[in-house]
Amino acid sequence: MTSLIPNVFNVEDNQINHQYYSNVNYIKNNSTSSTSASSLLSKINKHALTITNSKFIHHNKTLETTIECIGSLYNQSCLYHNLYYVDSTFMILTVKGRDLPSYSVRIGAFILWPTTPHKRVFDSYSHLEKFVRNVIDPRIIPSVTLHFSQYWHDNIGHALFDGLYPAYVALTRFSPRHLHPFRILAGINNCNACWSEDIYSRFGGLGILKQSVLNKMSKGYWFMFEELVMGSGTLCQRCIQPNLQLPGGVELDGSRLFRDRIYQQHGLIHPIIRQKSSSEKRTPHDLLLAYIIDNKRFTSNDRKEIINAINEINNYTNSYLNKTKNNTAKLQWPLVRVSYLFYKQVRAPNRSFIQINATQIDSRSPTYELIENNFIAQLKILRQMDIHITGPGTGQMYQTFLSDGSITINLGGIKPRGSENTEKAYSSYLEQYMTSGTPYIKGLYYPINERQKGIKKDEVIKLIRQASKLILEGFSLPVNAHDNLAPDGQLFVEMCEKDKEFCSQVTTRIPNTNFSCLDFWVEDFIHEHRQWQAGGFIDNGRNISCPFNHSLLHELREKYGIKHKNRIID
Repeated sequence: MTSLIPNVFNVEDNQINHQYYSNVNYIKNNSTSSTSASSLLSKINKHALTITNSKFIHHNKTLETTIECIGSLYNQSCLYHNLYYVDSTFMILTVKGRDLPSYSVRIGAFILWPTTPHKRVFDSYSHLEKFVRNVIDPRIIPSVTLHFSQYWHDNIGHALFDGLYPAYVALTRFSPRHLHPFRILAGINNCNACWSEDIYSRFGGLGILKQSVLNKMSKGYWFMFEELVMGSGTLCQRCIQPNLQLPGGVELDGSRLFRDRIYQQHGLIHPIIRQKSSSEKRTPHDLLLAYIIDNKRFTSNDRKEIINAINEINNYTNSYLNKTKNNTAKLQWPLVRVSYLFYKQVRAPNRSFIQINATQIDSRSPTYELIENNFIAQLKILRQMDIHITGPGTGQMYQTFLSDGSITINLGGIKPRGSENTEKAYSSYLEQYMTSGTPYIKGLYYPINERQKGIKKDEVIKLIRQASKLILEGFSLPVNAHDNLAPDGQLFVEMCEKDKEFCSQVTTRIPNTNFSCLDFWVEDFIHEHRQWQAGGFIDNGRNISCPFNHSLLHELREKYGIKHKNRIID
């Protein structure tokens, strides 16, 4: 009977293995006929191989490329089954007469031209199959791969929200793939210290494949992606929308999905979920945690005023808490503990004292899944923030990771740089579209007509106390996106509704567009700076100008109470 056990049969699933050999032993001990034993073993083999095929063998039943695309041609994402790659080029293999959708996509935030895979057409499927099996014999890259390009992944804001976020939102269009592990194929430059690459790898779950490496490996050698999703260029944070929201943040629930996966894939318990109000799971005497994140736009005087504000709020909180442990007296102000935070100083616990010996075949550190990195340490702080306070720039990008019912306070900055207390100065909030695109938090802003005078202690205290009262009294969730914009952001939305030509030139990312008009910040436009001033400005002997209805802008500035001084021509 031993000879009946097939030598070539190798099942990796332990359960099937156990079932198979248990049945073999039963046949050995109880069969009276070698013929009946062979028949029974044949049935077992057939059943086991069927299970094995469905579980371990490439699940696509064809070697031909098939394509599904979702969204308008301007902003579509595509799922490619059996997409080939050779000599640094995506390749579609299809059969003559096959009807394929339009499959050009944008793969990067600042790439205006679409990517279109090459196509090779065969007379019949049998010709295609012979070519694949006998000529190219590709290396299959299994499961789902998510592809995007990002040129500035050394900056965490660009890395997350111009690279990873838009690609992930594209993936959500092909549910439920966004809930499962996937691989990332990243078009990124070489960088020895870009810890965003580790975020990419952990976020996907199946690691990161650099396109530069794939390009070298694909010279004269074929690969086949079992499933590849790409098409995210106009979902980036710097892709300005007429409603001035982070693309996909509200309508595709992209902000929440992205936040939740960030915590999940970095091994952290998710932030607290509140469904209807910021006051859910809170009491009026709760101690709220506020963090002011250092910002390069803060001057030395700004920092002095901020520290004085922190001391005054914390002294009030400490005096109340020190009176009696069970003090239930009526509070004049909510209890807030304010801390000043430098993200660069947030470090994961050092566990290098634990000696772990790596083996020669370990592809990465044996402790990779077990230890924290600095980003995880930052997320632990973000998760507990009730009030997030900072100025414009990279510090604003983390607000998406706040818990439901939190508040972000944008202290703003001054443009042009170094123009404080001059006629040229105007207030700048920059990434307010991140706030309007995150419906589970509320945004507050330093007064727009006061910021150019520098940050003042009393205004900071007023904003923090306003935020704490709003949280404990309960603001509704989700927050209306328009209410999460500063006055100049609300002005822009109305301007976009009334001046369609202007709106198109700053929001439509197509080839041959004037990129100076796409390089858009609300505050520069509101205060008619550089390309937005009458007559534009001269750069290297060339006039750069973006036309719009100046009279309408002047009317709207007055409507929204935004003070404007005559610009000094650059």
